[in-house]
Amino acid sequence: MATKINVGALRNVFFRKQHIISRVSCVHTCTRCNNVNRAIPNTRNRVLLQPPCINRKSLVRHMFIQTQETPNPNSLKFIPGVQVLEAGTKDFPNASSTYCSTLAKQLFRIDGVKGVFFGTDFITVTKTDEDVDWQVIKPDVYGTIMDFFASGLPVLTDEQPSVDTAVDPEDDEVVLMIKELLDTRIRPTVQEDGGDIVYMGFEEGIVKLKMQGSCTSCPSSVVTLKHGVQNMLQFYIPEVMGVEQIEDEVDSISEQEFEKFEKSIGESKDSS
Repeated sequence: MATKINVGALRNVFFRKQHIISRVSCVHTCTRCNNVNRAIPNTRNRVLLQPPCINRKSLVRHMFIQTQETPNPNSLKFIPGVQVLEAGTKDFPNASSTYCSTLAKQLFRIDGVKGVFFGTDFITVTKTDEDVDWQVIKPDVYGTIMDFFASGLPVLTDEQPSVDTAVDPEDDEVVLMIKELLDTRIRPTVQEDGGDIVYMGFEEGIVKLKMQGSCTSCPSSVVTLKHGVQNMLQFYIPEVMGVEQIEDEVDSISEQEFEKFEKSIGESKDSS
C-alpha cells in the first residue's frame, strides 16, 4: 500500500529545520564576534596619553628633578627621572676632565661648582665650600640638566665608564671575592649617597680604593672607609688586612691648587 506524502508539510518541516540551523549558526557566530569585540578595546572614547608627534623639548623642559642630600654637606644628588648612564659611573673631579661630556662641561660653568659625578640614574654636584648657597646655584643646575636632556645629546661622547670590578682572567680567588663584595654590598650603599668606590688593586693584604663623587671631600669619608668598608671586607675575607684610599695625581694637584687659591684669597682679605 503506497503512502501518500504531504509535500507541503514536508517542505515546511525542511525549511523550519534549516531556519533553526541557521539561527544556531548565527548565534554561535555572534557569540564569537562578541568575544572578539570584547578583546578589542574601544578606541572611540580613548584619550591618547602621548600624541604621535610630541615636542620632546617641551616634555623634558617640564621634567621633575628630585634632589637628595648626601653625607657630604657640599654635595647634592640630583635625580632627573631619566637614564643618565647605561652602566657604571663617571667622575669629573675638575673642569679639565670633562672633555668627554657636554653635560659635565655645562655644569662646571656654573659658579660655585667644584665637582660632578654621574651614576646610572643620578647626577651628584659638589660645590666649592659652605659659603656657596645651594639655593643660589640649584636653579642653574636644574636648568642645565633640563636643557641638556631636551637636546637629545649623549651624556658621554668618546669615552665610556670604566668598570673597575670586571672579572679579569688573572684575578685570584681573593680578588674576585673583593670585587664581588664591592659590587653587591658596598657600592650600592655608597651610590645612594651620591658617590662611588673604585677598586684600584690588592697588594700584601691591603685593598686600594678610590673615593668618587660626594665621597671625595666628605668629612666622614675616612670613617666610612675604615669602619664601614674595611670592617665588612675583613668580616667576609680574612685575607684582607686593611683598606687604603688612593688619590689620582690629578686630584692631588687640583686639591693643592685649590688650597693655594683659598690661602691667597684669605691673605688678600687680611691685607685689605
